[in-house]
Amino acid sequence: MNTNDQRKQVIASRLATARKQAGLSQGQVAQILNLHRPTISEIEAGRRSVTAEELIKFAEIYGVNVDWFIPGDKRRPDPNQDRIELAARELGKLGKKDLGRILDLLSALRKREKK
Repeated sequence: MNTNDQRKQVIASRLATARKQAGLSQGQVAQILNLHRPTISEIEAGRRSVTAEELIKFAEIYGVNVDWFIPGDKRRPDPNQDRIELAARELGKLGKKDLGRILDLLSALRKREKK
């Protein structure tokens, strides 16, 4: 797989991850963008390229920055890292009290895993 194909797959994976994190189905996104659902499926599978305009629309719908979709040259695709970055963006939107609750929950989960 060449570098362009790898980038295309990373973008496709991030689009799918962001859509799921936003709680939207492919059909809902297709309707918002006035596209057919199979088009969204093709994009998320990496079989169809997205235009710059489409990336901007996806970013608006999913509440992420456009640059999050585009991988750096040295970065290898890592779906878990993508989910962590999305989670961090969502955490940044929380209020102080809710953020404290999330941190307490994470601490409890780590303690449970150590047992």
